[in-house]
Amino acid sequence: MRYRILLVILALAILIPSFSSAQRWKRMRYEWVGGVGASNFLGDLGGADQIGTNYFKDLEFSMTRFVLSIGMRYRIKQKLAASVHLSYAMVSGNDNTTKEPSREYRNLSFRSTIFELAVQIEPALVKETVGHRYRLKGVKGRRWLGINTYPFIGIGVFYFNPKAKYNGKWYALQPLRTEGQGEFKTRKKYSRFSVSIPVGIGFKYRYNRKWSIGFQYGLRKTFTDYIDDVSTTYVDESYIRDATKGVNSDIAIALADRSEPVDSDDWRRTAAGQQRGDPTDKDSYMFAKIMVAYKFRVVKRRRRSRPKF
Repeated sequence: MRYRILLVILALAILIPSFSSAQRWKRMRYEWVGGVGASNFLGDLGGADQIGTNYFKDLEFSMTRFVLSIGMRYRIKQKLAASVHLSYAMVSGNDNTTKEPSREYRNLSFRSTIFELAVQIEPALVKETVGHRYRLKGVKGRRWLGINTYPFIGIGVFYFNPKAKYNGKWYALQPLRTEGQGEFKTRKKYSRFSVSIPVGIGFKYRYNRKWSIGFQYGLRKTFTDYIDDVSTTYVDESYIRDATKGVNSDIAIALADRSEPVDSDDWRRTAAGQQRGDPTDKDSYMFAKIMVAYKFRVVKRRRRSRPKF
C-alpha cells in the first residue's frame, strides 16, 4: 500500500509541473512586435545584369532600401499564432544598374514608399520553449531560452506612389499617365492601393519570459504591375498630352521615354507600341527584418457579485 502511495506521489510530482508548464503560454498570449531591416523590389525596372527574368534571378542588391514595422501577435494555440503588422518601406529600381542593352536603352528609374497593413497566420514548426521560470544557479534541466521557427502566410493591403527624378525634382508618376492610361479602353488609370500576399519564414529567440528577438523574411506577391509605373508599351506623345489635359504634359512626355541610344546625334523617341514593360508578371517586393517582441498579459475584469438578501 505504501509503495502505491509513493508511486502516486511521484507521478503527481512529475506531471503537475509539466501540466503547469504546458498551460503557461495561455497566461501571456499577446505580444507587441517591432522590426527594422531591408527591403527590395522585383519588377520591370532595374534588376540583374541580364534580360529580365522572374523572382530572385532578377534581384539587384544595390537597390536594397529600408523597412520599419510595428504590430501585435496573438497566440491562438501553443503552436499557432496570428499577427498584424503595419510596415513603412522604400523600394526602388534603376535601369542603369544593368548593362543589358534593352534595359540600358530604356533608361527608366523610380522610387516609391510602401505603406502595408497585413495579417499573418504563423504555425510553429519548432515551438517556443518555456523552460525554467527563473535562472537558478546549480539547477540543471532544459534551458530557459528557446527558438521558435515558423512559416507564415497572410494577406495585406498596401499603398504605393512611384516617383521619378527630373531636372533635380521628384515627380509622382501616376498622375502623369506615362503609358497613356485613361486614353484606351484596355489601359485604365491604375490605383495606388493594391493587395499583397506575404509568404515567408521567421525565427524567434527567447531572451526571457517577456522579451525575444528574431528574424523574419517575407516575399510580397502583389496584384499590380505599376509599383514602378511600368507595365505595357510606349504610346504616342499625343495620347499622353491628352491624358494629362495639358497639366505637366511636357514633364510627363519626358518621363515616359528617357531612352538613350548609343548615337545621340540620331536620337528619336521610341516608337509607339514598342515594349516598355511586361504586363504578364505582376510586381513583388520583399522584407527582411530583425524583430523584437514583448509579451504582455491582458487582465480581464471580474464582475463584482451582488449581495443576496
